[in-house]
Amino acid sequence: MAAGATPVAASPIAASFATDPVPNDADDPAFWVNPADPSRSLIIGTDKIAGRGGLYMFGLDGRRVQAIAPLDRPNNVDVEYGFALGGGAIDIAVATERIRHRLLVYRVRPDGSGLDDVSSPDGLSVLAGQAGAAGEPMGIALYKRHRDGAVYAIISPKSGGATDYLWQYRLEDDGTGRVRGTLVRRFGRFSEMGPAPGVSGEIEAIVVDDELGYVYYADERFGIRKWHADPDHPEASQELAVFGTDLYEGDREGLAIYTQPDGRGYLVSVDQITGASRLHIYPREGSAGNPHLHPRLAIVPTSGDDSDGIEVTSSPLPGFPRGLLVMMNSGPRNFLVFPWEAIEARIPGAR
Repeated sequence: MAAGATPVAASPIAASFATDPVPNDADDPAFWVNPADPSRSLIIGTDKIAGRGGLYMFGLDGRRVQAIAPLDRPNNVDVEYGFALGGGAIDIAVATERIRHRLLVYRVRPDGSGLDDVSSPDGLSVLAGQAGAAGEPMGIALYKRHRDGAVYAIISPKSGGATDYLWQYRLEDDGTGRVRGTLVRRFGRFSEMGPAPGVSGEIEAIVVDDELGYVYYADERFGIRKWHADPDHPEASQELAVFGTDLYEGDREGLAIYTQPDGRGYLVSVDQITGASRLHIYPREGSAGNPHLHPRLAIVPTSGDDSDGIEVTSSPLPGFPRGLLVMMNSGPRNFLVFPWEAIEARIPGAR
């Protein structure tokens, strides 16, 4: 291997199990860790078909726990902990319902038995004034600001321009025990590169590092972009980094963060490939002397088909002492679950 070259594992890592299939078209997973009983944690996945889609919840055995359907093309979903609502704190899952131009907000039941809708009666309308695909919410990541606990949803529409592609909303109690959203900013550059000349690509995958305060998103045909997640940060309007600009065979899709103490860990990105999606691994903390320099550490092949989304947790779970990674698996319409140790074993010098 040439000096500085990215190591690529020779064989795909093996999944521990696959979830039950969804009825139509699996797309994006999220993960909720049950703090009282980790064995009752939840995998939350979308079935993004128009008119007949839904949210599907699975246990750590891969069996379906709950279905919320029909929904009108729910594309992506994310989870946040400790959201202030009704005088208490709850954990929430928020999904984009693309055809109806809104967000749906759900309370995660503390016992892990499923979700309950706490949206405003008609959901949270987003992307106001945008026509066509520019008004259809697709990607989503939630951000909880460390200094005051404010919770935000960062959304990518199906299409957008070269600037201000992302929309950021503050989520709050509406005074009746339901959730409302208020637009606080638009930001984010986009290359407009697509699969062919004259064809514009898109941005779908977004992830936020709550602890360090950064948001990353995948400009699918160009690279991974990094900004401050706090809309009130003095440098909120400045792009901090662009990386992951080479060695992808397909689109840059799902993003996830594996956290370790002291700001260490990994940013994981999916390379969407039919029958053999790959994981690109980058250092969460950046490089010595430059927190915004993220050299690729490894490329890890999987058997995930045409993977559009991933989620990862470093929390110890039954059967997964160092956490796990969940990956959408297109053809079988399900989600694959991998032990983190299988990925870590392919990262040179993993700590």
